[in-house]
Amino acid sequence: MRVNVEVKINAPISKVWEAYTTPEHIKKWNFASDDWQTTSSFVDLRVGGAFSSRMEAKDGSAGFDFAGTYTKITTNELIEYSFGDRTASVSFHEGPTGVLVTVSFDTEDENSVDQQIAGWQAILNNFAKHAASL
Repeated sequence: MRVNVEVKINAPISKVWEAYTTPEHIKKWNFASDDWQTTSSFVDLRVGGAFSSRMEAKDGSAGFDFAGTYTKITTNELIEYSFGDRTASVSFHEGPTGVLVTVSFDTEDENSVDQQIAGWQAILNNFAKHAASL
């Protein structure tokens, strides 16, 4: 199943793009709740390039790597990637009142669709707060 989450950000597209694609920025927003953090991030932003973020509970009780390969890049417009046997896309649409960022992703079978939507939306909301502060 494919689902979408989205957020509008009142910031220039160049700042929004930079915040989404730069490891130093990713570490500041890539978590679903305040008791988690991203401790490292790597981005090779090109078709065939890899990305990876290490996400960990702040108390050290859990952690995982979110990693994949970029399959399509259109600067300031679109990022498509694969991770495992799933795919996702991130679109950036600049309008008169800001940038609409839409993330579309394939769900998995381990967690409910509602849980997945809530988690991805929480991360996107953190991203929006960070990008709007630049």
